[in-house]
Amino acid sequence: MPRTSFSGVFSSPKVDLIVDLGNPFLNLTVDGFMKIGTVAAARVAAEESYHVLKRGSVSHHNFEHSLKRMCKEGAYWGTVAGLYVGMEYGVEKVRGTRDWVTYDINVLFTINKEEDSV
Repeated sequence: MPRTSFSGVFSSPKVDLIVDLGNPFLNLTVDGFMKIGTVAAARVAAEESYHVLKRGSVSHHNFEHSLKRMCKEGAYWGTVAGLYVGMEYGVEKVRGTRDWVTYDINVLFTINKEEDSV
């Protein structure tokens, strides 16, 4: 009986930016800031591109607004990611181990209390 099979590997491209500040804590924090900040800026760029195509025109004001929004979102999400990664590294160093308790401690510190109360 004939058999057919399909095999392959799907992987995303990986780009690493190595920043050496002489301290592992700072290295991880800046790395998290850069990676997530770039993703947030790219997301805003995609959203704004969609809106430009939908409107059919671009103006200087819209371009400035898009650029400001990209910088704002990139800085915001980059800061949140940097704080989270830095806190995770700190808790891991203090506890001496990396397990689910480290994750839970980080989640407790990063939950926004006003948004969670319904």
